[in-house]
Amino acid sequence: MPRITGGTRRLAVGVAAPLSGCSNAPSINVLGAYFPDWLFCIVASVALVVVLHLVLARLKVGQTLWPAAVIYPTLVTFFALAVWLLAFQS
Repeated sequence: MPRITGGTRRLAVGVAAPLSGCSNAPSINVLGAYFPDWLFCIVASVALVVVLHLVLARLKVGQTLWPAAVIYPTLVTFFALAVWLLAFQS
């Protein structure tokens, strides 16, 4: 039987360690079809940004957020990551 050296062992652990995160796919079963978690996070974040936009428009402070082409995609990203952290981290 061949002897495994320290370098070979480190290489094997280094190659196998990243693969351990691939054990479970982050998905949700909805009526028999599996959807990825990030899809639900994006849908929830877009809904939250629409609600935030309506609240800011009602308070007449929506025009202070400029440029809107940068602010709203940033808010969608922020809310998507927040929903993922709050809902899907176990």
